Amino acid sequence: MLTAGVKAPEFSLPADDGTTVTLAGLKGRPVVLYFYPKDDTSGCTKQACGFRDSWADVQKTGAVVLGVSPDGVASHQKFKRKYTLPFPLLADTDHRVAAAYGAWGEKSMYGKRYMGILRTTFIIDAHGRIARVFEKVKPEGHAADVLTALRV
Repeated sequence: MLTAGVKAPEFSLPADDGTTVTLAGLKGRPVVLYFYPKDDTSGCTKQACGFRDSWADVQKTGAVVLGVSPDGVASHQKFKRKYTLPFPLLADTDHRVAAAYGAWGEKSMYGKRYMGILRTTFIIDAHGRIARVFEKVKPEGHAADVLTALRV
């Protein structure tokens, strides 16, 4: 897992709108990069809608919010439309970026072990360094925690 103060790994991922988003292209602005397991599931929907519902406050910070999951672009488009999400969703289908950020790892459910997204959020400062890491994120109330950190 990355820690505060280290340079954020560069990435280039397809977005739901057909563009490609790179970290280098966002230099000069804070970035909220949040990794979530799957589009249109209860926890992931709560988390995304939390950012949506506080969007006016997020915009006041000047931060860019990017949701990242292993789902493909078509799934992201459907999820974004269904919940009117105002920020890009990025497709990390080979989980390469999640792995680079330490957000891909072993999970367990009902005694079964498997590899998957570890719900994690990174705030990357305007200079491309990790400013804050939120591990084992609880979807409800997470947007408020991120907003508090962005305002510091």
